[in-house]
Amino acid sequence: MKSLKLGFLIMLGISFLGSSISSCSKDKNDTPVDMESMEDEEETEETSYDITPILDLFEGTGLSYEVSGDNVIFTTTDLPDHKSPYWDTSHELYEAYNGDNGSFNLNPNRISEQNIVFTIPLFPEAASTNEETGLGPIGISRNGVVFFNQYAGPNNQPLTNEINSFDQYFGHPQNIGAYHYHIEPTFLTGEYGADAFLGLLSDGFPVYGPMENGAEITNADLDDFHGHTSATAEFPNRIYHYHITDADPYLNGNGYYGTPGNVSM
Repeated sequence: MKSLKLGFLIMLGISFLGSSISSCSKDKNDTPVDMESMEDEEETEETSYDITPILDLFEGTGLSYEVSGDNVIFTTTDLPDHKSPYWDTSHELYEAYNGDNGSFNLNPNRISEQNIVFTIPLFPEAASTNEETGLGPIGISRNGVVFFNQYAGPNNQPLTNEINSFDQYFGHPQNIGAYHYHIEPTFLTGEYGADAFLGLLSDGFPVYGPMENGAEITNADLDDFHGHTSATAEFPNRIYHYHITDADPYLNGNGYYGTPGNVSM
């Protein structure tokens, strides 16, 4: 009987020990992995952007910038560094229209110096609620000229007729003389390439030309905001960026992908 009891106790002890080891092993090693949490962490890592590498690409007449905390502050006189029929005829950069638009119609405005200040986030993020772009400056090109959206003022009209007033580099001034680009700034793509970095929108995300990896970008390649995420020469680890295309909406679609900073003029 003693032998039977001893065997029973040994078996009971082994069973208890095995159960404890199994329980400890499960707690330590077999806890279910939260794949959704891991994907969120990967997404956060992938979409953590820093635009400081492109700041030294900005240069132009009357253009300056300074870093302040998590923002970069651009100040521009908004004067193009190229020829245009919109300069006063006595200006050294005056040149009569010599582009390909047979319907070109010189508007009555002339280029004049501005004082436009952008406060743009250095670490742009996708917005939880996307804002529409307004009339007036929505971004700044690398030569200091501002970007406008795809509409003609004052009532968000298509650019159909206004395009006929764009000069040979596809810009023109509005009623107070603020020169701007709505569509491809051909002076910049001619200078730096059709796949080049062209500037920033007010939300901090870069603007690139109409080519990428040797192929032309069309609206079908882009999302509702007229951008996508891929590697670029300046951001080899990928970044969300806008592209300029040859069809409406040209530069920006349904608003800013990120949260825009402030602009004053």
